[in-house]
Amino acid sequence: MLKFRQLTVLAAVILLLNSAFFVFKAPVSSPLKKPVKLFNGKDLTGWKINGTEKWFVENGELICESGPDKQYGYLTTNKFYKNFDLSLQFKQEANGNSGVFFRSTVDGTKVSGWQVEVAPPNHDTGGIYESYGRNWLVQIPDEKEGFLKMGEWNTLRIRAEGDNVKTWLNGNSMVDFTDAKIGAGNGSIALQIHDGGGIKVRWKNITVEEL
Repeated sequence: MLKFRQLTVLAAVILLLNSAFFVFKAPVSSPLKKPVKLFNGKDLTGWKINGTEKWFVENGELICESGPDKQYGYLTTNKFYKNFDLSLQFKQEANGNSGVFFRSTVDGTKVSGWQVEVAPPNHDTGGIYESYGRNWLVQIPDEKEGFLKMGEWNTLRIRAEGDNVKTWLNGNSMVDFTDAKIGAGNGSIALQIHDGGGIKVRWKNITVEEL
């Protein structure tokens, strides 16, 4: 029969081996995803032009500008993004009527999806619009209209996760909206040129973090 001291040592060894087994078998958590650049500052790699309006790169900035046809135009990411946190900067020149679409698809120049508005002062920049559908889902109250800096660089952030969409303009919360139809959608991130002509908007520092 083993003595008490021997039993104690044996139990300690078994406990040590079991601990080592669980250490080696413990799952390794995957590294956190980091934001990636959607615009490389050089060309339109990773994007597709839809329509006849102008999209070009100048001095490290992505520029959208109305062409002779004065129609709608879209620049869509080749990749679809479902749940993400997007950040970008824009500066409006002339008429800044544009927007950032998400979970959207484009056929010719007809878009299906949702737009975070980019527009001149007092026209709901940061609000959410559903094209060819329910139209305005969330407009911006008057007390938040002053956050837009016309003719200067503005920072827009969009976070889409499940049914919920949040937007910020220059660090100010603009929209917190939950909608099942948006939650069911999937598609590209897209920049827009509105029809009517005379539109020019500059974009830079476009980054996205997938959630």
